[in-house]
Amino acid sequence: MMSGARFVAAAGSVLLLAACGGNTGVTNPSTGGPGVPTPPAASLTGAGATLLASAGGSDKVVQIASTLGTESMAYNLARVSNGQLRLSPKTTAGIFLGTIKNWNDPALAADNGGVSLPNQAITLVHRSDGSGTTYIFTDYLSTVSADWKTKVGKGKSVSWPVGQGAKGNEAVATTIKQTPGAIGYVELAYVLQTNMTQASLQNHDGNFVIPSPEGATTAASQFLAVNPSQFSIVDAPGKNSAPISGYSWLMLYTDQPDKTKGTALVDFLDWLVTDGQQYAANVHYARLPSNIVRDDINSLKTVTSGGSTLLNVPAPS
Repeated sequence: MMSGARFVAAAGSVLLLAACGGNTGVTNPSTGGPGVPTPPAASLTGAGATLLASAGGSDKVVQIASTLGTESMAYNLARVSNGQLRLSPKTTAGIFLGTIKNWNDPALAADNGGVSLPNQAITLVHRSDGSGTTYIFTDYLSTVSADWKTKVGKGKSVSWPVGQGAKGNEAVATTIKQTPGAIGYVELAYVLQTNMTQASLQNHDGNFVIPSPEGATTAASQFLAVNPSQFSIVDAPGKNSAPISGYSWLMLYTDQPDKTKGTALVDFLDWLVTDGQQYAANVHYARLPSNIVRDDINSLKTVTSGGSTLLNVPAPS
């Protein structure tokens, strides 16, 4: 799960208390009247992004995709402008495996004809904490590099062959910005919001693309059977696909002990995956594809309290 679940807290911070659900101008599923449902008297608080999986087993929880995003390779190189640095899967893996140590390495030069890369050591920055961002990035490296898959593998935390760690996307971004010659993986939102410089990444079809929300949408559109157990969309085919893309997932108990709070929660999440997606786009995440929205709502409709279904909205087509 990408730590883009931060979007849930950011977009929902003023709305959690309202627990919005449904769409303006439609029947209120909670009251039967028109308009947006009147929220139950409940307060919801959410925090964090990557959850521990000790919730009692898969039959006890529902997982929904909350937003879609992509990751960038941000760098700090004098006189190398945004998008000018090109990284192929091979060179990206080489940098993180420590086999490419200098910016003027012949392998980098081969992908960057016409770009003057300095004779300067590469300073690699990675996450020191466990994160969904790291999972997606190492899933990507394991997909495109047999050496990485064998020697390191994928996970929320891995044993990094080289580089220095920093806790959280913000700390990684700050370290890169303050360190000449640095490079690291960062969520696109941080790159765009803080005007960092990012590389063009070679995707599955061989095209070099600058990561973007549109590129994440294109990548996601190649995988129609995504679910909580088969969720990888890295190295997606497609001319414009952003190669290091992924979903952020939320988890909630299938059986809610407090009906009022449970109703507020599913109403809010119904809003989040529908009308609320406009706020994801505003902070450089991509809207969920329609098939994922459908699956999310069907999953939310399985949440109950005392045997009663909490989300009473029409089944999506």
